[in-house]
Amino acid sequence: MRTLISTAFVSLDGVMEAPGGETGYRNAGWTFEDVEFLPEAYAIKGREQEEAGALLLGRRSYEAFSAVWPGRAEFATYNALPKYVVSTTLGEDALVPGWGPTTLLRSLDEVAALKEGEGGPLLVQGSARLHHALADAGLVDRYHLLVFPLLLGAGLRLFPATDADTRKLRLVEHAAYANGVQLNVFDVVR
Repeated sequence: MRTLISTAFVSLDGVMEAPGGETGYRNAGWTFEDVEFLPEAYAIKGREQEEAGALLLGRRSYEAFSAVWPGRAEFATYNALPKYVVSTTLGEDALVPGWGPTTLLRSLDEVAALKEGEGGPLLVQGSARLHHALADAGLVDRYHLLVFPLLLGAGLRLFPATDADTRKLRLVEHAAYANGVQLNVFDVVR
């Protein structure tokens, strides 16, 4: 069985929208523009690339990442990974050629079946709505969170606002960096 990891840059108040500068959000670029860059704070991202078996993306994040990541050296490992895009609206003709093998999944049942297979961890990057759906369906096994010392107010949040029972998490790794960023790795307790 594969591990599904929800990985995100998140503000202290839970916003995950446009951390790298994506257009359309008033605080776009908050991870690099508002907090001093310290390479050690991003070491988890290198580990993720080495350990991942595939990327799991929603349509909007797939479209955003596929417009930027291919051909960029810092994303070489991600670029080579198989990609699974969860979307009911994206067509095969919209998939980017040459950006690693890409498969469309049309439902969370297909995601659950993918998890049952063999291979390394499935990383969910970006994809706020997909994060919500996966969490609500009980498909997330682990969270890799880089928490930034910022309060952004409005914006897409990592965790759904669903009226659900308490979900317990177990902290398995943590670190704090001189720039105020905190790494928190949680396993979902079942």
